[in-house]
Amino acid sequence: MELLFLAILVILMAMALGSGFPVAFALPGSAILTIGIAAASGYLFSSGTDAFFAHGGPSQWLSAGVTNFRGIYWEAERDTLIAIPLFVFMGIMLQRSKIAEDLLVTMARLFGPVPGGLGISVVFVGALLAATTGIVGATVVAMGLISLPAMLRNNYSVPLATGTIAASGTLGQIIPPSIVLIILADQLASAVDQAGSLRQALYKSSTGELSMPSDFAIVSTSAGEMFLGAFLPGLVLVGLYMLFILGFALINPKAAPAVRQDGALDRKFMVKVLVTLVPPLALIFLVLGSIIGGIATVNQAGAIGAVGAMIMAGYRLRDGERGAYSPAILAILALLGLAVVIGFMGEINIKRIYTSDDVLGLVLALIAVSLLCIAICWSGWRTLKLEDTLRGVMVETAKTTSLVFIILLGAAMLTSAFRAFGGEELVKEFLQGLPGGFWAQFLIVMLVIFILGFFLDFIEIAVVVVPIVAPILLADPSANVTAVWLGVMIGLNIQTSFLTPPFGFALFYLRGVAPAVVKTIDMYKGVIAFIGLQLLALVVVGFYPQLVNYLPNRSSLLSETAPPPKNPRLQYCMETLVYADFQENGDTILSAIKTAEGLDMSYLPKGLQKDLKGGYEKARDAIPQMTAIVDAEAAVADASGDYRPLHREVRALERDARRIETHIEELKVIVSRSGATGVYTAEQGARAQAQIDELQTEHDALLAQIPEEWDEAHKVFAEIQKAETKARQTYRRTVDQAYEPVMEVRAVLGDADKLRAKEAEIAALKEAITTLEPADAVSQIEAVRSSVGEVEGSSDIRKGLTAARKVMRSKSPEPEKALAEIDKSLAALAADLEWRSKGAEEFLPKLLEYDAAVQRNIGLRQQPRLPDDMALDVAGCLSGHRDISLNF
Repeated sequence: MELLFLAILVILMAMALGSGFPVAFALPGSAILTIGIAAASGYLFSSGTDAFFAHGGPSQWLSAGVTNFRGIYWEAERDTLIAIPLFVFMGIMLQRSKIAEDLLVTMARLFGPVPGGLGISVVFVGALLAATTGIVGATVVAMGLISLPAMLRNNYSVPLATGTIAASGTLGQIIPPSIVLIILADQLASAVDQAGSLRQALYKSSTGELSMPSDFAIVSTSAGEMFLGAFLPGLVLVGLYMLFILGFALINPKAAPAVRQDGALDRKFMVKVLVTLVPPLALIFLVLGSIIGGIATVNQAGAIGAVGAMIMAGYRLRDGERGAYSPAILAILALLGLAVVIGFMGEINIKRIYTSDDVLGLVLALIAVSLLCIAICWSGWRTLKLEDTLRGVMVETAKTTSLVFIILLGAAMLTSAFRAFGGEELVKEFLQGLPGGFWAQFLIVMLVIFILGFFLDFIEIAVVVVPIVAPILLADPSANVTAVWLGVMIGLNIQTSFLTPPFGFALFYLRGVAPAVVKTIDMYKGVIAFIGLQLLALVVVGFYPQLVNYLPNRSSLLSETAPPPKNPRLQYCMETLVYADFQENGDTILSAIKTAEGLDMSYLPKGLQKDLKGGYEKARDAIPQMTAIVDAEAAVADASGDYRPLHREVRALERDARRIETHIEELKVIVSRSGATGVYTAEQGARAQAQIDELQTEHDALLAQIPEEWDEAHKVFAEIQKAETKARQTYRRTVDQAYEPVMEVRAVLGDADKLRAKEAEIAALKEAITTLEPADAVSQIEAVRSSVGEVEGSSDIRKGLTAARKVMRSKSPEPEKALAEIDKSLAALAADLEWRSKGAEEFLPKLLEYDAAVQRNIGLRQQPRLPDDMALDVAGCLSGHRDISLNF
């Protein structure tokens, strides 16, 4: 019966959408109606309102308090979505300020003499507008009004002209900042949590171990990472569009001729090009650059973009009038002033004002910020008074944002109903039952999304389909794809929904402004090639995930909050780099170890001597242990060839068996609750028991299909895998033990001057003990003791201070004994200073030479962060997808 109501849910939704009923109400309406029908049917014809729900039911939702309803509320409450109104405001403000018109006219004149130049200029402007406005309708309409007549006037092919404009307008969906990327990031964040639970459960059922290694975990994504991930694929798509137009023009010059514009390309024109290009490019740099540089979050970057768009509109709305650029110039001067202040004064913090320079920096920063606020308010006043622009933009932003959020809430209700009727399990069973593993599942999902794009808008696809299929795809360890890659792939696919007839919105927008000579069939013909190019870009990004994953990884590893080198996720790639370093510089490293072993350290404390000698021995062991890792990895690769098909077959059988076990457990609940006093009737209990018997037979038959050689083959392969894991763990433990003494001795000897400064503080305690009250003396001793504790390796000196504090704290303080303990601390300090000073002068420089030789290999895990060049290599390594399925 659950399948019947699932079908009713889908049919109701399709009928509502097909009849033109608003999406924002079609989605929740179909969910509410279907849940109501199912609950009423269960109440009237079965055991209760929950009878026809696969997971829970209305009574269980209500008994759980408001948790279920909060889940829907949280869909619109997440911080990620704050960026949507900010970017919508930015896009509409720029569209109202007629920046698009300026760009189109200027770029058409610049690119016109090139074959296909008008088409290339449309793509170029489309890319710029995508990175600033991101509003498809506004972009297509602007280009349709300005560029289409010019292209037709110059004898451009009608299909090529219309296809170029429609496709270029859709670039805003994949080139950041993009609303669809924000929505996808929001949906994928929830999907990652579900996928993580699925993968954890899979690991436990496959291996019997309770905890899964953290380097097998699924990495979540954010709107900022989605922006970074989509940046290069967006440029690839722009490049494909331009190459296609240029190639088409070269093959068929009459269809896309070069155009000679009136006027020379002189200095005056180039100044106009700069004035037209620099503001949107500067805004792109501020918005995307702040995200890529880790300076701002996506929400903060959205605020920067909204303010920047208002300042640009402030001068554009008074174009040609005196003082038009005054607010913009004032804002630029204020930003430059802030940059100069920060450059010379460092970080300005009002809570850390200690010197006159700090006061001067704060005053200058306040002046610069005040000027910036004046420029913003000035621009805002202009946009409010000129053509009532600000009010119109705010109204349109409110409408668009409300629409997006209502659809999000409705989609959350629809998805909840879909899951309640067992739809998610049905999709999961279908996808996992496909031959071909992950890539077959992925291709089917991409095909479904592409087909849905003919009928649904990008928001509906993103919020309805992604929550259902993303957890299944992300949980699969065979492909081990990242959430950001999956999001960008879906985003590229969703982009085609704007071009695919009959409901391609870009086609509708263009049809509304195109002249009558342009036939609709020509528009359909024109977009076919660009849909093909979008699918080609999808294939390119699918084969080269580095295009998506590299920038997010690079940004993460180079940021101030970069994960330390001990992070489990980095180990595999770091060890690959270190092995290459050992191969290239192994002799140099061994020579550095031998030199360090020969250094005279007889005057150092015996404990430090022992630690250093042990560290040198461990350092010698590191290179052969790394070789052992590579050999063990090769052994796993050799063994996996024959083992992988068997593993895939057995795990598929076990997966189907587990699914049956889950169903059996659900039926056992019905049996246990049936009877005269139960929730279910005796007849229902008997039917459930009969189903259990059938399913148990099917379950046993599935497990009987497992090949006899599986247990032995699995045992042998597990031993080979275990050897690799042990080799890696041994190496990591060895290099940590090899480098820790170096860090300790370096810190101890480096604190010699710091310790010398403590001598006067300790000596001053003698006077405090003899002249102050015991309680006050104890306070001073405690303060000095804490101060001495800041010096590395000062435990012997602190012993006397601790004893003196204890004496003065006693019921009958004895100042003489306390003074004797202070003398002991001073003697220990003098002895420490003797060997520390000698070590700092003679031993430390040599130790630093050794440190320089091993810091980037043996000592890499102990560094606070990866060196920048190695971080880039690790980012590249992490950008590929590594198959980890044999660990499950």
